[in-house]
Amino acid sequence: MSSETQDNQSKSASDRRDPDQVMKKAIQQGAWFVWLALAVVLFFYFTSDFGEPPTNRMTYSEFLSAVEDGRIEQVTLRGQEVEGRLTEQAVDNDDEIDIARFETLRPELEDQRLLERLEQNGVEVEARPTEPAWWAQILMRALPWILVLGLLLWFWNRMARRAMSGGAGPFGFGQSQARRIEKKQSGVTLEHVAGADNAKREVKEVIDYLKDPRRFRKLGAKIPHGLLLMGPPGTGKTLMARAVAGEADVPFYSVTGSEFIEMFVGVGASRVRDMFDNARKNAPSVIFIDELDAIGRSRGTGMGGGHDEREQTLNQILAQMDGFEPHEAVVVLAATNRPDVLDKALLRPGRFDRKITMDRPDRKARKAILEVHTKNIPLADDVEMDRLAQITIGFSGADLANLANEAALLAGRKEKEKVDWACFTEARDRVMLGQARDSALNDRERRVVAYHESGHALLAELLPNADPVDKITVLPRAQTLGATSQRPREERYNYGESYLRDRIGVMFGGRLAESIVFGEVSNGAENDLEQATRLARRMVGRWGMSERLGPAAFSESDDHVFLGKEMAQGRNHSEATAAAIDEEIQKLLKDIESGARDLLEKNRDRLHALAGALAENETLESDEVKKIIGNDDDADSSSQDGTDDSGRNSRRGSSE
Repeated sequence: MSSETQDNQSKSASDRRDPDQVMKKAIQQGAWFVWLALAVVLFFYFTSDFGEPPTNRMTYSEFLSAVEDGRIEQVTLRGQEVEGRLTEQAVDNDDEIDIARFETLRPELEDQRLLERLEQNGVEVEARPTEPAWWAQILMRALPWILVLGLLLWFWNRMARRAMSGGAGPFGFGQSQARRIEKKQSGVTLEHVAGADNAKREVKEVIDYLKDPRRFRKLGAKIPHGLLLMGPPGTGKTLMARAVAGEADVPFYSVTGSEFIEMFVGVGASRVRDMFDNARKNAPSVIFIDELDAIGRSRGTGMGGGHDEREQTLNQILAQMDGFEPHEAVVVLAATNRPDVLDKALLRPGRFDRKITMDRPDRKARKAILEVHTKNIPLADDVEMDRLAQITIGFSGADLANLANEAALLAGRKEKEKVDWACFTEARDRVMLGQARDSALNDRERRVVAYHESGHALLAELLPNADPVDKITVLPRAQTLGATSQRPREERYNYGESYLRDRIGVMFGGRLAESIVFGEVSNGAENDLEQATRLARRMVGRWGMSERLGPAAFSESDDHVFLGKEMAQGRNHSEATAAAIDEEIQKLLKDIESGARDLLEKNRDRLHALAGALAENETLESDEVKKIIGNDDDADSSSQDGTDDSGRNSRRGSSE
């Protein structure tokens, strides 16, 4: 494509999005509608009295004379106004009168004998209330139409503003909702994306291709048709797309998956076609679809038997991505946190050629992300990024950004000049455990919570493969009455059976401590039991950690059947095997519970000491816990970094 053609296309595209041009076009399109509405209002106003018979105006003296002569048949009294109808004989005999109806006004000095005269001459009398003033009548007749016209003008103005911001205009339901983002509008570059070096390398290659495609074409290389950014929420997928918009000096179209679907059938497919047509006209260009799973879910999993508008939209996306010619420099960038539900046809090579995983950051990446988000925050001397990265294991990029902001807000609330370490630790607890709330517990409940959390913490320190304690507290936060926070000794990407068993043992610690000390258990262990059962089911059914069942995986999912994907999956084992799985889960949980109970029984003195200190101080840090239970040998081991967030804390009465 020549540079002149590209300039013309770029100019025409900019003209379409120029606010003045868009507003002018919207006004021109709506002018006829406004005139039509005014014509309708005027028509109904001037014809509202159409069809009423004409009347003859007479003086009050003439009216009284007609009454005495018996020429009046009927009279309607409305305040000072008098309307009526002459007799047919009066109309026929008087050449000057050719209208039967008449009207007149009574004088201010009311004639007391008028009704008597009317009755004596056999005139039918009807009384009606006084009509409002003429201006009030006009207002009442015109007000509904004024409201309708105002509503229509508001609707038109709203649609025009939507068109100014890149929308489709009043009647452009089938036009693309994608917003064109220029390089200067993004304000984000790859330098702002910290801790995702692998993903940045993949994206940088595509950006280089878009900037200088000839360098790659002469080597026979083809541009990838699509890049899929996958990862948990908050890991920077959308931020990466914004960085592409800021780095690539090409048109960038951004849209979310939900913006394709409307109430009308076929709108989604039409918008897809329009979006890809605009991208092709302005190639090289980039299309970014956020939340791809909103329209890219696997087909054939719906509940209804009718045609699915979402499937039609997905089919159109597949066809458009298939229709790219080799020379068309249009790249589709998409983001999702549910790659498991995407249609397989969408993921095949030729559509989304590259799948880029953006996972939670490790220690090095967390440090880099924190440095980016604290760049404009005045930090006290006691704040160390290395140390802060160590205590934020399992945090995503969004969590770290929230942490930095919460710490700054806390410092401002306390009127500090700089953000110190205490602000960051308090902000971390707030992000992990929720907002602290006033305690409404009585002394016995507070004592139960103290023993519950102490049971978790004691087993975390005594079990050889468990993650050590980071902090325990009996201060209620969000939906919890207390919390035990753990931090892994080292980075883990693979979990052994011994670690998983000890992890379940720690989950049982709170319930067992209540049983040992008080002789009964409470409902505070609900979340602990849920997590322990879920983990045991995976150990037995997925990871082959059962001698009886052997090295086999059984397809049992925790996902709800109505989320869409589970409906198409059948169970790959018999009822007998399902019963055996349940038996093995019960056996595993009881075995772990028995060992954890014995360990707590042997260390009952430590449990009492820890619970007493916790009830008195409300919060205990890692070194304080180790000192109380006499386990100082590993006091420094918990400061080592890790990336596992799934076992970082155990909450009483809440779900992680």
